[in-house]
Amino acid sequence: MTTAKESSSRRDRMIIYGLVTFIIVVLTIIALLLFPYVSSNREADDKADQLIAALDQAGARTPSHDQIVGVLGDDGGAICANPNAPLARATLLSQMANGSGGPGTRPVIVDERVVQGELLIIQIYCPENLAEFQQFVGDLATSDVAGE
Repeated sequence: MTTAKESSSRRDRMIIYGLVTFIIVVLTIIALLLFPYVSSNREADDKADQLIAALDQAGARTPSHDQIVGVLGDDGGAICANPNAPLARATLLSQMANGSGGPGTRPVIVDERVVQGELLIIQIYCPENLAEFQQFVGDLATSDVAGE
């Protein structure tokens, strides 16, 4: 096996390395300037406080204020994008299974409190979707299986 003799000069390689470095730095700066940072506004703070109070009243563990603002923002984030879409419902239903994988997966009767958090989020962040989602949840087979 033979190796080819380098035909470019050190100066040429340094120019190419410098240009590539410059382009990467410029693209990084552009990406940082265009990246949509999560900004906390008053509406997001108020809704997060409402959700924390509602979850606390329901007896659920509450995430931190910053976590709620970061995930849900002021519009409910991914939960309120379209909670009644078939894919969102299928995702929720797939979490209500026995936990085995593949052909052994079976739906189970879940506790009534399983969907309570999502109902509270929809009630606070996107109440226009609440009635349809409540109807969907009302049709689920739930029971008091977890106890107190």
